[in-house]
Amino acid sequence: MSDNTARLILDSETDFSSTASDIKQHFEDVITFNSLLAIFQPIVEFNTQLIFGYESLVRGPSDSPLHSPVALFDTAKKLGRVTELDLLCRQAGIKAFKQHQLNGKLFLNTTPQGLFDPNHKTGLTLEYLNTLGVDPKNVVIELTEQYPMTDFKVMSTALAHYRSMGFEIAIDDLGAGYSGLRRWSELRPEFVKIDRHFIQGIHTNEVKQSFVKSIVDIAAGLNCKVIAEGIETREEYIILLELGIKLGQGYYFSRPQPVPPHTLSNLLFHQTSPSPRHRRPSNVSEGIGDLLTPAPFLPQNSVLEDAYQLFVNDEKLTAIAIVGNDLKCLGLIRRSRILTTFSTQYGRSLHGGKSVCQFMDEFIVVVEKDWSIEEVSNLVTDNMRSQIEADFIIVENERYLGLGNVLDLLKKITDLQIKNARYANPLTLLPGNVPIYECLDRLIEDQEDFCVAYCDIDNFKPYNDVYGYGEGDKIIKLIAEILREEVETEKDFIGHVGGDDFIIIFSSDTWRERCEKILDAFSSRIDRFYSEEDKNRGGIYSISREGDERFFPTMTLSIGVVTPNTKKFVSHHDIANLASQAKHSAKNITGNSLYIDKRIH
Repeated sequence: MSDNTARLILDSETDFSSTASDIKQHFEDVITFNSLLAIFQPIVEFNTQLIFGYESLVRGPSDSPLHSPVALFDTAKKLGRVTELDLLCRQAGIKAFKQHQLNGKLFLNTTPQGLFDPNHKTGLTLEYLNTLGVDPKNVVIELTEQYPMTDFKVMSTALAHYRSMGFEIAIDDLGAGYSGLRRWSELRPEFVKIDRHFIQGIHTNEVKQSFVKSIVDIAAGLNCKVIAEGIETREEYIILLELGIKLGQGYYFSRPQPVPPHTLSNLLFHQTSPSPRHRRPSNVSEGIGDLLTPAPFLPQNSVLEDAYQLFVNDEKLTAIAIVGNDLKCLGLIRRSRILTTFSTQYGRSLHGGKSVCQFMDEFIVVVEKDWSIEEVSNLVTDNMRSQIEADFIIVENERYLGLGNVLDLLKKITDLQIKNARYANPLTLLPGNVPIYECLDRLIEDQEDFCVAYCDIDNFKPYNDVYGYGEGDKIIKLIAEILREEVETEKDFIGHVGGDDFIIIFSSDTWRERCEKILDAFSSRIDRFYSEEDKNRGGIYSISREGDERFFPTMTLSIGVVTPNTKKFVSHHDIANLASQAKHSAKNITGNSLYIDKRIH
């Protein structure tokens, strides 16, 4: 009998028929003989390129109509035996996890119904863990969102009990269930998993990207880790990395299997820097090519003796790149590895003729020579493990050029940070005019598409005069805070020209929506900076520039936007003038305003 046939019987309105009785007997056999098979899917940590843990899944006997977990749990629900099946699934997962000597976290699926069942006995999972010698601190109880659950108070009490025993909590399928964000806010899990619907094809869907980015931002405030489920392609993995996702699972890395891998191929993690269209305008104008050191490389068919001779001939050489026929890098041979291998009595004679690929380090960082110092610094920090020596590979169009040294990179980034700090606005700590102009010039030189938004507060001077400079500074800090909240800082650049003037350089496609959100945020927050009397009358009386007293309405924000054609400009000065003109046009509009100069310049 097929799984589909079983589902049709169980979903019918009639009670268990003779055929359904067969299903019931299959279920009894599964429980009696404990014939569940635990399979595991790795959960991958993107930054370290290591396996963070494993989700335990179960299957019934392969020759049974209850092979699929859906059929198993549908049957258990019909029979009122969800709790019993739930416990057996956990035990099967724990036993196989220990048997295969898996490392990291063990994610055990459970249903809310099982926790609410009056026949549920607490402590059985902990007891089984202790019997097998598995630390409960490495176990995550994963709650599925596929069933409705409204009694959050009871659930919170149950989860507090699990946490007291050392377990962590995860919510599964966020976005696909009944209670969604409320369940997340009420239960405060340590992990939340984004439903695969929002992951599949995310690299071509901006709505899905916005959803995932929002989840990442919320999770940061709740100190919660986000796991992306259902990653099936390299393109999905890369865009998730750009959106700030640090953990994921899916067929791209590994299918669920009874004996899962302990490690993953480093090739899965290549090209881990943002794609060119998403690279943000950095404060740093220098490229990583400035740190390029020409270094020899070896083809993949070389032997270890070849590498040894290169190291002997150059005492300063710390690593040698191993490349394929197309000059794409496969790994690095480290000096320390060869010296250790050849240091034994017969090391050289035993290993000298072996392929370099057997000894190369595949956990490498590969960067394009036109990437910025800041981009490479972030990539190296996230991906280079402590035991790896301080070299990374620099390529051009994926073809090997030479090596870069982490110590040189750290010195360069420190120098640039000092330079940027020198030009930062002391009140907001945002980049000032020099970094703004450098950013514009670099975008012009690279012929990248971007737009510039000039933000200015209306009626700021009279407020400053009446309330004082201290209160005025609070308004300037408010603008900086709103810009940081609403601008996609991974792609865009925020600069503080001076006073109440700010510049945003947008490389993201959502600049219009973000400008509108900035205006909404300013409008909703500005009233709190006025006295009740001034709020009620909608503004203040102050001395105008002409020297007479007049009424000034509550402060508003004006944003002027230009989208320059970089092929027509050679300097930031021209673009700055256009943006200034757009700002003045915005200020001629009453209230919070967004003026977009639609002319092609």
